[in-house]
Amino acid sequence: MSFDATGFTALEITESEDRVVARMNRPEVLNAIDQTMVDEFHTLCGYLERTPKILIITGVEANEETGQRGIFASGADIAQLRERRREDALAGINSQIFSRIHRLPMPVIAAIDGFALGGGAELAYAADFRIATPKVKMGQPETNLGITAAAGALWRLKELVGEPTALELILAGRILNAEEALELKLVTELHEPSELMAGAHALADRIGKQDPLAVRISKRVFTMPRDAHPAVDELAQAILFESQAKFDRMQAFLDRKKKK
Repeated sequence: MSFDATGFTALEITESEDRVVARMNRPEVLNAIDQTMVDEFHTLCGYLERTPKILIITGVEANEETGQRGIFASGADIAQLRERRREDALAGINSQIFSRIHRLPMPVIAAIDGFALGGGAELAYAADFRIATPKVKMGQPETNLGITAAAGALWRLKELVGEPTALELILAGRILNAEEALELKLVTELHEPSELMAGAHALADRIGKQDPLAVRISKRVFTMPRDAHPAVDELAQAILFESQAKFDRMQAFLDRKKKK
């Protein structure tokens, strides 16, 4: 089974055995996240919920020959956002898809170049891993537009970078550069633009070497509330202790140890 991206216009999809790359491709509007992109992400999530694979989300690649700069996502589409009203906000158009991406069974990697602002930054926060280029700019300009960062930043940022920095980003419009984002561990690796996707695939390769069921269960248990532990850990381990992969992988470890 493979993903059918026929009719997609906002996302370019590339699929292999253990991963899917979703490239946002609206360079004419700096990859602004519009309803079409949201709908396409929902369709992709439906597939990945049924067919768990690692997801790499990225944007437009830099191209020195054409002068195209790298762009992750500059935020929500302001032209559409300007027309949204109370019922649209209550529907959580962006927050719902970002939460769905975060809940995907297998890890999600955001490979970020250039602008990741507003909703674009909140999409990156929803990923499990964020790697970037030295040209990345991340922040939340929503209050300057008369709205709030309602698609995840108000709570995810505090968890990711701590309350003081989160407040400065949300209330004072601070924009982080690459070194600041790396120092705060908001991103964990920096790569030159030409090496960004190689870095993303190298991380996906490391994840792919692990037992997929163990990865899926570990991701799910990791996000559970504190009072669910340690009981949920024990239940998760009980499931994995009965898996054939556990026996095979441990036996392979013991066999390698004997040969040393």
